[in-house]
Amino acid sequence: MFLGTHTPRLDDKGRLFLPAKFREDLAEGVVITRGQERCLYVWPRGEFLRFTEQLRAAPFTHKGTRDFARMLAAGASDEIPDKQGRITIPTGLRTYAGLEKECTVVGAMTRVEIWSSESWETYQAEKEPMFSDISEEVLPGIF
Repeated sequence: MFLGTHTPRLDDKGRLFLPAKFREDLAEGVVITRGQERCLYVWPRGEFLRFTEQLRAAPFTHKGTRDFARMLAAGASDEIPDKQGRITIPTGLRTYAGLEKECTVVGAMTRVEIWSSESWETYQAEKEPMFSDISEEVLPGIF
């Protein structure tokens, strides 16, 4: 499970050091995709396969399914972290997420998210006030 917030920097070659506590779980390879809210999702390969199996089970005749699958797969990139724990983020994905030097890497349980630090700060400021209110909507009866 991926947890926590980290602030690595993107180097001039578009590489990012994965947080040390995530490296072992990502060492065999990752799939980087567009995420929602203009971030990137970094999936361990096995988790990405599980996710796409669920997506493949959705009705292909549904336009939303096709649109989602296209957006997810079109910009996706297979990467294997180097010995130092770095991954290269392709130019198109860096542009999509507005990544420059300052990045925020967030553990999102089954995946890792990469945000521009500015976008992450804005997102947190907008969502923090709603955090306690949405728990009942998302997880009825749990809290």
